[in-house]
Amino acid sequence: MAEWIYEDGIGEARAALIEDGVIVAAEIEADDDGIAAGTIAEGRLVKITVPGRRGLVRLDGGEEVQIEPLPRGVTEGGRLVVEIRRAALPEPGRAKLALARQASPEAGIAQGPTLIERLHASGDAVRRLMAHEADALEAAGWSELLEEARTGEVAFPGGGLRLSLTPAMTLIDVDGWLDPAALSIAGAEAAARMIVRHGIGGSIGIDLPTAGSKAARQAAAEAVDTIVPQPFERTAVNGFGFLQIVRRRLRASLPERLQGDPLGSAARALLRRAERTPGSGMRTISSHPGVIGRIADRPDWQAELARRIGAPIALRPDARLAISGGHVDAENP
Repeated sequence: MAEWIYEDGIGEARAALIEDGVIVAAEIEADDDGIAAGTIAEGRLVKITVPGRRGLVRLDGGEEVQIEPLPRGVTEGGRLVVEIRRAALPEPGRAKLALARQASPEAGIAQGPTLIERLHASGDAVRRLMAHEADALEAAGWSELLEEARTGEVAFPGGGLRLSLTPAMTLIDVDGWLDPAALSIAGAEAAARMIVRHGIGGSIGIDLPTAGSKAARQAAAEAVDTIVPQPFERTAVNGFGFLQIVRRRLRASLPERLQGDPLGSAARALLRRAERTPGSGMRTISSHPGVIGRIADRPDWQAELARRIGAPIALRPDARLAISGGHVDAENP
């Protein structure tokens, strides 16, 4: 039976849907994600960026969101109530603003559901994982999942996937050594599992090998239909092996999180390791200077870690370490 394992970590909450010992879906909710999808809030239209189409709303809480389409009759400076359709997305250099639309007249002010609330509403079993318990997430391949999201590379029998994030869509390239028809089907299955596993939404392109027969192209498309849950839309696999999928996009995928904010993601992963490091006495966290800087900038993270482990912590920047290469040492192992 599938079961969600949920962990309320430092700096982020994380969860994985585990079936037969394998992670089939996962989500992360960081403490700096900003306003959640589904939130209904009041604000002011501060700027029209595309006349008749798009504008900028500053919510009463101070966060700015993009609104599209522009509501009729609201001019710059006007008050309105909006519904958040999609949370902000981390991107290298800058975050993409949350996307909003005008709320229905009868809508009341409300916060969007948190990760744990969404899990309970899913109907699947949910179990909270505590730091003193055996690490069920790691046993199912949590670190491997994060590495997939960080690099965009996933192997499957007979080939491999390479994911690329672009402003327009998420692209998944399929390559391998099977014959083209077999590789097209196997690659479509692997790409579909990756989409579900990493929570990828929006416009997605899968570049399969050119399969000579219409039957192979149809089988590849049907493999996607079997694995990716509805609702979604897709094209047929064209003669060049390209398939496009459009899924609802409410929040960032795991690759968007890890590639859009590599330092923050590595810092949170290292805090998780620190919480689970055995021993007693001071814990020394060693990592790339950028990662240590992110932890140093969050005294609340440090205080919460010290509270949970019952010991002080020390931060040690080491320029020789890669961003993902940090480690934690206990004073008394």
